[in-house]
Amino acid sequence: MALNPTRHVFDNGVTVIAKANHTTPAVSLLIGVRAGAYADPPDREGTAALCARVLDRGTLTRPADVIADDLDGRGASVSVAAGRHQMAISATCLTDDFAAVLTLAADIARHPAFPDGEVTTRRADLITSIRQDEDNPAPMAVDAFARALYGTHPYARKVRGTVTSVEGIRRQDLVRFYQKGFQPHAITVVVVGDLAEEAAIAAIGKAFGDWSASAKASTSAEATADKPAGQARQSDAALVPDAIAPTERRLVTVPMMNKAQADLAYGFVGIRRADPDYTAFSVMNNALGQYAIGGRLGDSIRERQGMAYYVFSSLDASLGPGPFTIRAGVSADNVERAIASIDAELAVVLQSGFTAQEVDESKSYLVGSLPRQLETNAAIASFLLSAEFFDLGLDYDVRLPGLIQSVTLEAATDAARRLLDPARATIAVAGPWVKTAADYPR
Repeated sequence: MALNPTRHVFDNGVTVIAKANHTTPAVSLLIGVRAGAYADPPDREGTAALCARVLDRGTLTRPADVIADDLDGRGASVSVAAGRHQMAISATCLTDDFAAVLTLAADIARHPAFPDGEVTTRRADLITSIRQDEDNPAPMAVDAFARALYGTHPYARKVRGTVTSVEGIRRQDLVRFYQKGFQPHAITVVVVGDLAEEAAIAAIGKAFGDWSASAKASTSAEATADKPAGQARQSDAALVPDAIAPTERRLVTVPMMNKAQADLAYGFVGIRRADPDYTAFSVMNNALGQYAIGGRLGDSIRERQGMAYYVFSSLDASLGPGPFTIRAGVSADNVERAIASIDAELAVVLQSGFTAQEVDESKSYLVGSLPRQLETNAAIASFLLSAEFFDLGLDYDVRLPGLIQSVTLEAATDAARRLLDPARATIAVAGPWVKTAADYPR
């Protein structure tokens, strides 16, 4: 059944998408803001990540403990997360509590206090989390891969920042980030649940309709403020430069000799979400190994050769050309075998293409999994926010099965050949394994 949500844009630019779902007496609220780690100042990586951690820790009229007590008393929840290009405030509650929780979430979005004590505490928490990652081969491999692949491109930067950069972030940095990014025209509010859609839109209008743009809005925000949604998204994407794809094979290592397992990230500069062949790349990714056990990589490296604890591929298409990555966890003795096996599987695809069975099974899986991806209010809200963010249309859920089914064997193979050249692969290995490109020629 089609989602068929209702969309409304208020005079100040706040966009609302409402979808009634009367299955349970509950509501999910998602406030998306087009401001993420991409907007971090060059010497303040992690600003968006820290802002997200502090945002709900007190408003001008509600201290953190009052917010926590209010939510606990209602059995509701509020959380904030920051990504590369977007920040999101999520809330879930019973239908009877929607008005109160919406008021609270709007207060968090519009009037955060950034208390000094909370900034200090959350900064320490973020630094602890970063240090934990620094002791884990998997995120260390991913970070090294991004730096080697993207070089000076902004996508080389870590969303959560580094210990050094986060240590330098002060309250005023968070205030400036908030003032530049949190503008009405950058806000999309999605509500899904046991509510009439028009009533939900009216309630959101009361909470957000009188919000005026700040004079401290960023230049990019000002440039998109008066444009229709589609043009605004195109402007956002235009601000992300193309990445220069490596023309030679690269290998970087992060020695972690006290670890029992090595993790590797192998891949290429990928595509933008707006790429007209995005769906073909999605089918290709699934056929190659999106879900670990299935696909060529999982069947060969994990199942038949038994050399990997896990192996999968991922397509991270965003406003800019995100990475196409193959990840694997192996023992140190199997690192070279695993890399060689990935090379071999890609070489076969480049030479012979996928089989008709592989593409048909991938398309069937992707289409069949769509209903499971929209089973909960929160999942529907996330889907609708993504569709709005990338300007995919309110009927994207209806068109998506047909888009997937229309991908041909030739299109999936062409997508692979457009990206997957082992001679240009960037490879990062973290763990008890030390080699260099000179030691390990292809």
